[in-house]
Amino acid sequence: MNVSEAIRTRRSIGKVKPDQVPQEMIEQIVEAGTWAPNHKLTEPWKFYVMQGEGRDILGNALGDIQAANAGDTSEAAIAAARESGRIKAYRAPVVIGVAVQPSKDPKVIELEEYGAVFAAIQNMLLEIHALGLAAVWRTGEPCFHELMNKAFGLQPDDKMLGFLYLGYPDMEPKPGRRQSAASKTVWLNSTADL
Repeated sequence: MNVSEAIRTRRSIGKVKPDQVPQEMIEQIVEAGTWAPNHKLTEPWKFYVMQGEGRDILGNALGDIQAANAGDTSEAAIAAARESGRIKAYRAPVVIGVAVQPSKDPKVIELEEYGAVFAAIQNMLLEIHALGLAAVWRTGEPCFHELMNKAFGLQPDDKMLGFLYLGYPDMEPKPGRRQSAASKTVWLNSTADL
């Protein structure tokens, strides 16, 4: 699959089979992430590959966050929240957490560190697609919660930027739709063009 085809045909696929993904494929996916562009070669990414019971780390964090946000502190509510979180972590046989650990160098712009990790995630998604696997990049408020940082041993300045749930596809992807590039492009050939 060439790059243009991969970019245009990759889709988020949230339903995957429970079949295990070979270790070599997972390593190839993570390796693809490390080749993302990054200013000053800071390599600000950190990957957490979760399989089997290792997914409980994510599940427990999601449950703790749900319980903290629910307001109901009864044992039954906390137990229900924890189980709900645990189940979410088991939607795919492999979950890769991707975090940013921004450089402390004052010459490094923090926002560029985030951009580098987002580029790493895109590299990984394209590699997943090229390998014939399926994935969905899940984000949202729980990713950025302090309890998520605590669960993965991240420092306060670090952030989990998402989780890639991956496996073999168990659904047909929907066709992609995008607005035309022309509708989102401004050509500047002179200052008068603004």
